[in-house]
Amino acid sequence: MVDKSPLTVIGIPCDVRMIDIHPFHAVGEKYIDAIAHGASAVPMLIPCFGRGRDLEPLEDVYAIDDLLDRVDGIFLPGSPSDVHPHHYGNGEPREFTMLDTQRDTLALPLIRRVVERRIPLLAVCRGIQELNVALGGTLHMVLDEVDGLMAHRVGKSKPRDEQYQLLHDIDVVADGTLHAITGLGHYRVNSVHGQGIARLAADLAVEATSPDGLIEAVSVRRAPVMQLGVQWHPEWRFRERAYDRALFAAFGAACRGAVVPSPGA
Repeated sequence: MVDKSPLTVIGIPCDVRMIDIHPFHAVGEKYIDAIAHGASAVPMLIPCFGRGRDLEPLEDVYAIDDLLDRVDGIFLPGSPSDVHPHHYGNGEPREFTMLDTQRDTLALPLIRRVVERRIPLLAVCRGIQELNVALGGTLHMVLDEVDGLMAHRVGKSKPRDEQYQLLHDIDVVADGTLHAITGLGHYRVNSVHGQGIARLAADLAVEATSPDGLIEAVSVRRAPVMQLGVQWHPEWRFRERAYDRALFAAFGAACRGAVVPSPGA
């Protein structure tokens, strides 16, 4: 018998990537896989806002609320690009920085509206950085230049399996959302990021840190639903780790209406 129950739909903002000579709005397969098979939901890819090479602004046709009316949750994926530093008062980017201003144009106001409307949210890597910036926090532009921090990636030239190896432990805050989901006080994660949270937004609470004190996970304070960001990549081969399976399962459940509240809710 075919299940006729409504399908859970999770929106995923795209990156803008150049493929040959054409810009494409795209999301990595590993994110789509984790949302479909880990969260048991339909991934709905959301094209970026802003003016593109071949694109007039989509926000002239529909608004963020029109998108949010059609989804049960939002997943913010990682990306090789960084949030433009002018969004958090750091001026111009470094020469080697990859930017995606069209994703910025969509993601930052989208996050603010998701928080206001109390829609379930899971943010990964660039996603947690977008979450912090959207709510008023700042970022370390180059972690390698921050005194006292360990290496948080092994290098982009390495094979994928080596880049995504479990690199360091995290300490999980007791009684937080992440602890409630995983049941763990610490565990080992991969680490593939060159930026990180500097000043935490006032509306966010720390959920986990790395051994050097860098913030690795956050939640939205007093959110009545799951609104969580993590700096690592739980989607990478998530089936191999019970705690990452639990994270996506909890997100899917939150999008279906189960309550996974943040601290202080």
